[in-house]
Amino acid sequence: MTRCLMIGLALAALCAASTLAYARPPTVVSSPGYDRRLQESRSQLGNSPTTTEPMRAPVVKPKRSKKKQPN
Repeated sequence: MTRCLMIGLALAALCAASTLAYARPPTVVSSPGYDRRLQESRSQLGNSPTTTEPMRAPVVKPKRSKKKQPN
C-alpha cells in the first residue's frame, strides 16, 4: 500500500515538474519593431534574384599503385 502511494506521489511530482518547463520569463515578449524589420528583411530576400551555379563534382584522380618487382 505504501509502495503504491510513493509511486503515485512520484508520478504526480514528475507531472508537476514537466508542466513548469513551458513557463517563460516575463521579459520575453514580442517586439512590434523587431517583427516589422524581420518581415521587411525576409521580403527583400524573397524579391532578390539569386542565381547560384550548381557545384561541380571534384575531379578524383586514380590512385597509383606500386609496381611489383619481378623476381
